[in-house]
Amino acid sequence: MQQQLQKLALFFGPILTVLVYFLMVSANFSHPASITAAIATLCAVWWIFEPIPIPATSLIPIAAFPAFDVLSAKQVAEAYGHWLILLLMGGFILSTALEKSGTHRRLALGMIKLVGSHSEKRIVLGFMIASASLSMWISNTATTLMLLPVAMAIVQCGPDNENTRKFAIALLLGLGYAANIGGVGTPIGTPPNLLFMNFYAQATGEVISFIDWMIWALPIVILFVPVMWLWLTRKLEANQSYDLPPVGKWRSEEKRTLAVFAVVAFLWVFRTGPFGGWSQLLGLTQANDASVALLGVIAMFMIPNGKGGKLLDWETANKIPWGVLLLFAGGIAIASAFTASGLSEILGHSMGFLTDLPPILLIVSICLIVTFITELTSNTATAALLMPILAAAGVAANMDPAILMFPAAISASCAFMLPVATGPNAVIFSSNKLSVEIMVRNGFIMNLAGAVIITLVVYFMVGH
Repeated sequence: MQQQLQKLALFFGPILTVLVYFLMVSANFSHPASITAAIATLCAVWWIFEPIPIPATSLIPIAAFPAFDVLSAKQVAEAYGHWLILLLMGGFILSTALEKSGTHRRLALGMIKLVGSHSEKRIVLGFMIASASLSMWISNTATTLMLLPVAMAIVQCGPDNENTRKFAIALLLGLGYAANIGGVGTPIGTPPNLLFMNFYAQATGEVISFIDWMIWALPIVILFVPVMWLWLTRKLEANQSYDLPPVGKWRSEEKRTLAVFAVVAFLWVFRTGPFGGWSQLLGLTQANDASVALLGVIAMFMIPNGKGGKLLDWETANKIPWGVLLLFAGGIAIASAFTASGLSEILGHSMGFLTDLPPILLIVSICLIVTFITELTSNTATAALLMPILAAAGVAANMDPAILMFPAAISASCAFMLPVATGPNAVIFSSNKLSVEIMVRNGFIMNLAGAVIITLVVYFMVGH
C-alpha cells in the first residue's frame, strides 16, 4: 500500500504542482506567489508520501526558487546556511561525542538509581525522567536506542507472568513517550523548535533566546511526564525490586566530555540573560548559540580522551543526520519565498477569521490538528510547512504569532499512537513487546492529554 502511494505521489505531485500554478495565475496572483505556492505543494506532497527521500525533496527549493526568479541565489544560500542550521549541526555533533564516551548511559542509570528500583512504578518513573532529560540535549531516537537494552534486561529479570508483561509495556511506552516530549524542553532538542524560533524572528523581528524557549517549554515537560507516568503505570501493583546494571567508576573520557557539554549548556542558557548575559558583559553581542555549539565541537576535537585519542573524531561526528539539516534548510527557504513573493501576506489575510475564535479553542484546535497530522508525516516537515503560514496568520490577525506557532511546534513532537510517527516510537516497537493496538490505545490518550497540557501552558504563559 505504501509503495503504491509513493508511486502515485511521484506521478501526481508534479501534475498537482502545475495545476496549482495555473490556478493561482488565473486568479490574478503574481508570478512569484504562484511559483512559491506550486513549489511548496510539490515539497508537501513528496515530504508526506516520500516517493523520493525527504532530504532529496528538500533540495527542490535551492534549485527551483532561483531558476524561477523567486529568490536570488544569495537568498537561497542564506537559508541553507542559516545560523539555526549551524546550531542544529553543532548540537548533533556534540550529542555524538556524548554517545561515543558513554556519558549519556552513566547519567541515565544515575537518574534511574536516584529515583529507586525497589518498585516497578519507580523504575518506570526513573527511566522516563532519564529519557526526557537526555532527549533535551541529544537525539531522542539515540536516547531511546541507548536505554532500550537496559530496559529489556530489567524486564527479563522478572517472573514470566501477567504483571511482568504489564510492567514491560509501561516501561517501554514510558521510555519512548518521554523521549518524544523531552525533546521540546530546549531549542536543540528537536528541529521543530528551531523552525519556530526562526520563523517567529522573521515575522516579528524578535529573537527567542535559549532561556526564553526553556521558560515556555520546560513547564510542558514537567507537567506531561508525571501525567504519562500515572496513566501508563495505573495497572501496576507489584513492588518487586530489580537490579540495575553497574556503571563502574567515572572514566577520564566521560568526565572531560561532560565538562565540555556542561560549559556549552551554561553558555547557551546565559548568553542573553540575566542582565544582558555574558555576551553583553564581554562585548560579544554578535555571538549566537551556533557559535557556542561549534566552539564546543572544536574543543571536543582538541581535548585528549585519556586513551591516546581525542574526545571526538570525524568518523563519529560524520554520523549525524545530514538529511535533517537539508529538510530544515528547505523549510527555511520556502518560508523566505513566502515572504519575498507576498504569499505570506495573502495567506495571513485569508486566515483572518481566526480572530473570531476564542483563544483557548484556537490553541487546542491547532494542537489536535498538528498532533494527529504528525502521526503519519515527518514532524520537521510538518513544522516547516505550517510555521510560515501560522506566522503570517498571526501578524494579519494582530495577535502575537507565538500563540499560533508555539503550540504547533510543540505538538509536532507529540505523536504517540503509531510506530512510524517518531523515531522513539519505532525503536520501542522494535522490541516485539508491543502491538500496534496497545500503542494506538495508549497513544490516543497521550495525544489528547498533550493537547490539553500544551493549550493550558500556551494560554497562561505565552498568550499573556
